[in-house]
Amino acid sequence: MKIQKGFTLIELMITVAIIGVLAAVALPSYQNYIVKGNRAAAQAFMADVANRQKQYLLDARSYALDLDTLGMTVPAEVSKHYSACCGIVVVASPPSFTITAIPTSSQQSGDGTLTLDSSGVKTPAEKW
Repeated sequence: MKIQKGFTLIELMITVAIIGVLAAVALPSYQNYIVKGNRAAAQAFMADVANRQKQYLLDARSYALDLDTLGMTVPAEVSKHYSACCGIVVVASPPSFTITAIPTSSQQSGDGTLTLDSSGVKTPAEKW
């Protein structure tokens, strides 16, 4: 008698089907995880900018108009997914600021614009 070695076509097709189902379930979850991670990086940087703005207000009695004045630069992990991050709009009277991050990468496209103002209001609230 001859002993066969290897796998049958049915066994290989079942294995491929199982891998396909696992990939179909895992891929969207992974993509959501990446989007949330990129958003968290932008939000953390925006919070840092807000803290620096408050410190700058104590020293200069006004808010800084840009990141250079605060001695900050946008990290690469944020700038590749958000433009105008973190754009600062300052209103002189009463002193206030709004920090804005607009998603640009296709990965973040459905994320929406993130804002944080001097009173601590964050929009969209469900993503903070």
